[in-house]
Amino acid sequence: MAVPITSRFLKFGIDSFCQITKKSVLRTQSINSLLINQRKNYGTATEEKKVDADAPADTPADVPETEKKLKSEIEELNKELVLLKEKNIELDDKYKRALADGQNTRLRLTDAIADAKIYAVQGFCKDLLGVADILGKATESVPKDELTEQNPHLKSLYEGLRLTESELHKAFKKHGLVSMNPLDEKFDPEQHESLFQQKVEGKEPGTIVVVSKVGYKLHQRVVRPALVVIAN
Repeated sequence: MAVPITSRFLKFGIDSFCQITKKSVLRTQSINSLLINQRKNYGTATEEKKVDADAPADTPADVPETEKKLKSEIEELNKELVLLKEKNIELDDKYKRALADGQNTRLRLTDAIADAKIYAVQGFCKDLLGVADILGKATESVPKDELTEQNPHLKSLYEGLRLTESELHKAFKKHGLVSMNPLDEKFDPEQHESLFQQKVEGKEPGTIVVVSKVGYKLHQRVVRPALVVIAN
């Protein structure tokens, strides 16, 4: 039993000695590394000081030259700044003008599109005005005293013409086309067309006394002026 115990103590002693030796070696290496780094830093600082000491200092004669150079550069920069401000004002003015022109163009196109929608049927309406005139003349030419029970065919024809004329004017009104019968109104050259003038007792000059053909408006736009006779 003595031999194993001795072996154990011997092994424990050897392990302890190895650990102590290892720690000592590591500590020595750390100290050496620290010393080497300090030497390097000291050498670098010394070289930098030497370089700074060897560098020539600015002489008083160099200072005015530097100031002149800086002033010249500042002046150039100020000139460029002024030019850039002027250019900016010019571009801003052009941008605003272009924006206003675009807005005006958009409004004009919007109005043109709206007018095109409203007055798209103007040509068609003008073509139908002749039909309305013929129906009106046809109903006016029928003798009213002949519209009796003894003439049922004439009465039916007259009623059919009146109904057709009424439906046609309803269709006109639905699409904004209205008739103008300016009898006893003042003459308006924008809405009326004078055939001739004549003296009429009891009528003021410029008053419409006869309407030869009624006029028409399409949404407040005159598509056909009324043909009239005015008093002078």
